[in-house]
Amino acid sequence: MEFGASIFFTDYSITPAELALALEERGFGSLWVAEHSHIPVPRRTPPPGGGELHKRYYDVMDPFVTLAVAGAVTKKLKLATGICLVIQRDTIQTAKSVASLDKVSGGRFIFGIGGGWNAEEIENHGTVFATRMLKMREQIEAMKAIWTQSKPEYHGEIVDFPTMMTWPKPVQKPHPPVIVGGAFPWAPRRAIRYGDGWYPNAAAGDPADYLPKFRKMAEDAGRDPASLTVTIGGAPEDGDKLKRFRDLGAAGAVVTLMSETREQLLPQLDRWAELIRQVGG
Repeated sequence: MEFGASIFFTDYSITPAELALALEERGFGSLWVAEHSHIPVPRRTPPPGGGELHKRYYDVMDPFVTLAVAGAVTKKLKLATGICLVIQRDTIQTAKSVASLDKVSGGRFIFGIGGGWNAEEIENHGTVFATRMLKMREQIEAMKAIWTQSKPEYHGEIVDFPTMMTWPKPVQKPHPPVIVGGAFPWAPRRAIRYGDGWYPNAAAGDPADYLPKFRKMAEDAGRDPASLTVTIGGAPEDGDKLKRFRDLGAAGAVVTLMSETREQLLPQLDRWAELIRQVGG
């Protein structure tokens, strides 16, 4: 099982270069970075789990910029969006950003995606909240055409463009893995339909319950369950639980880091490095 770390990079957190190097040195396999373009004020949509929205949501940097920096100082660390709010982005331009980052990193990009929860933020980008998941599917289908065809075109209900030419194409073939974030059963259905893996949160239920159901859903849809990875976010700092995730077939586990300084985070990473050795990551 591979271990990763996720973070909201801000102007007061550890820098992307510092964290990327620290992760690679300690045996982590991937870095996952969050995305929010902005947080509307006032806002009617409550955050997941309720309560006040943490400051890092307002302050988070652009994921493609921070991952490019992380990729420039590392050699093996995989670079992941966790998650990219594609429904707030232009389809064609995002396809180019994905392909460009995969190219300059030597094929290390993981495209974690999601439909988002903040209705006002989404609507500020001109996206209709109620049909955002349809838009996300069409965006990914269109991006796959862009990444794999010399003269792609796409005609959907929301995403529509005629024949075009655009480069670069991704290093990874046919394209970087598309990992769909979200809860059971909705996100895994989307992952099975047009993704390469699923990114649930450890706090959203018992993996022993939903992982067998996910595999059964894949089989029923005609997908090979082995072709769909499961990476569990919000991983607990508990060796026994992590071994259980591994034994249940999870391909990866991602620890959540706060937007803290280098001095605050490095001791935490040292503890995790020991856990990774114990679990066998």
